[in-house]
Amino acid sequence: MALRAAGRIVFAMELRAALATCRQPSNLRRTLTIALVVGCILSIINQGDVIAHGDATGGTLLKVCLNFVVPFVVSNLGVLTGDRTTRA
Repeated sequence: MALRAAGRIVFAMELRAALATCRQPSNLRRTLTIALVVGCILSIINQGDVIAHGDATGGTLLKVCLNFVVPFVVSNLGVLTGDRTTRA
């Protein structure tokens, strides 16, 4: 039981460290820029015709939002991988 609890504490500490790394202004500026550029490109490619024809629905809005969330998450994972490699 103690081993399981200790694992949770270590995981919580690693999660806090990862969030702190992602919240650093330099990292946040970089990942938000990547998400903005890639999200716009993906939205135009994937939903551009639906939006241009005026057929957008709530589902289209959700897809467009995800086009920005996914590159934001992926770029933050890249930041965390680079940070972990630097520390190792």
